[in-house]
Amino acid sequence: MDVRTLFDRLFPQGHDIAFEGAFFSGTGRGPGDAPLAVLGTIDKTPISAALAHRMATEVLRVVREHPGRPFLLLVDTSGQALSRRDELLGINGYMAHLAKCLEVARRRGHRILGLVYAEAVSGGFLASSLLSDACYALPEAEIRVMNLPAMSRVTKIPLARLEALSAQSPVFAPGVENYRRMGAITEVWDGDLAHHLAQALAAPLLGDPRAALGEARGGRQLAHLVANRVRRDAI
Repeated sequence: MDVRTLFDRLFPQGHDIAFEGAFFSGTGRGPGDAPLAVLGTIDKTPISAALAHRMATEVLRVVREHPGRPFLLLVDTSGQALSRRDELLGINGYMAHLAKCLEVARRRGHRILGLVYAEAVSGGFLASSLLSDACYALPEAEIRVMNLPAMSRVTKIPLARLEALSAQSPVFAPGVENYRRMGAITEVWDGDLAHHLAQALAAPLLGDPRAALGEARGGRQLAHLVANRVRRDAI
């Protein structure tokens, strides 16, 4: 979906969103004409050190100038930038800085929602929309963290074995439905996007429900159990 069409469908009451290359930020009018802080990217843009810093700067600006305003992250990315320059600059530190800024916003009372509307890959997804209080997706979106050939190289598990596992378990497979089954995607939004947004903004915040959702949906059978045992045994 074209991002400007997405803005119109999410914010039928109006929006004021400006572009800086592949980055955009601004305000959308939500339920009751209440403003939301909107930021994200277009065109499957890799998240470079400079872009991560720009996104973090916008998060902190909203925290400083608009206390409590909800965020909507609309990040379309093919992952973190892989250039030598970004590696030498320490892109991992810039990505961590973005993640920390989102956590600062959360702790200061900002609700953070993510919506995957196009592509969400690897670190660019992990350090942005996946850190939301709730992350949603459009049906046509694409989500993956690591493709199977790369996973095979890292884990030393034969590719054929991983392909067989991906047919049985969503943990090894890409796609919106698999991430919904694992609990990473709260719900898939289709139809009236403004209505979905209003419901998400009104939903109670009950901590991090992803492990419980993954267990209930059959996508991750042990994560919730293990996390609860760790909490119980640590006392």
